[in-house]
Amino acid sequence: MTSKITSDNISPEAEKDCRLCPRLAAYRDQNRAEHPDWFNGAVASFGPPTARLLIVGLAPGVTGANRTGRPFTGDYAGDLLYATLAKFAFSHGDYGQHANDGLQMTDSMISNAVRCVPPQNKPTSLEINQCRPFLQARIAALPNLKAILTLGKIAHDSTIKALGGRLKDYSFAHGAVHQLGGYHIVNSYHCSRYNTNTGRLTTPMFEDVFAAVRALLPPLA
Repeated sequence: MTSKITSDNISPEAEKDCRLCPRLAAYRDQNRAEHPDWFNGAVASFGPPTARLLIVGLAPGVTGANRTGRPFTGDYAGDLLYATLAKFAFSHGDYGQHANDGLQMTDSMISNAVRCVPPQNKPTSLEINQCRPFLQARIAALPNLKAILTLGKIAHDSTIKALGGRLKDYSFAHGAVHQLGGYHIVNSYHCSRYNTNTGRLTTPMFEDVFAAVRALLPPLA
């Protein structure tokens, strides 16, 4: 088992107007021109720095986190995720689909493999690689971290690479649990509307993953 990664002096959060990926920056500029009241920036992680659980998604949704400024907030994926977090005591307060609803994460944090909204929800390999140092720094900045829940294969692959693992040794599969870098890596299909509408992911399937995570992380006294 390898040792936990270090931050290497990289910030765990990108600047709101990050320009590292020209295509993503241009897409944000386009959205800002069309919707000046939206957040339209690199979306920071949400949750306390004492979290034992880090949830890693793909990227902000254009009318979700890119609009509201908080991960998984304001779209269907967030409806399912935050309801499940509450059911398993990883959040408290009411989820109101906006960043000022007063909801707080409990012993958990939500982040994304890519911090800026990509066109058609599809970041390129170069953009995923460009954003990975923020994910590495985010992981390293959580001293109590024990488990990482990856939502979808892109989030899983980027997390494995962030931890220095080889993808062939850690295949993504819904419900799988891997050990890498001193962490439990738990896989789930992404909680997108497409996955739930097609039956690829059902609410019971998603809850089963969170039950497995909760078994790994008993509630704090």
